Amino acid sequence: MNACANEEVTRSDAEANGIYRALVARTSRQPEALAKVKAAERAWIVYRDAYIDAMYPEEHKQVEYGSVYPMEIDLLRATLTREHVTALKQLLQRYSN
Repeated sequence: MNACANEEVTRSDAEANGIYRALVARTSRQPEALAKVKAAERAWIVYRDAYIDAMYPEEHKQVEYGSVYPMEIDLLRATLTREHVTALKQLLQRYSN
């Protein structure tokens, strides 16, 4: 189960990275837009990590949440990344016009 959850994170990260690279390429001739896209991506990463920490706030995570913790983190990260993929696609569409 842990391996499957990790594969899901890998797939969702790869999709997000591909769309982000396309978005950067699309905005590369618009310095202001490119800077904002990059700032949004950095902010999203901070948000994602903070959200995960908020969901699992205990310091000794493995002790508090048990052996299922790594799988739960991977599934949560994959879910958040899939949501982010939707947002990235919207941005890409915005700069396609």
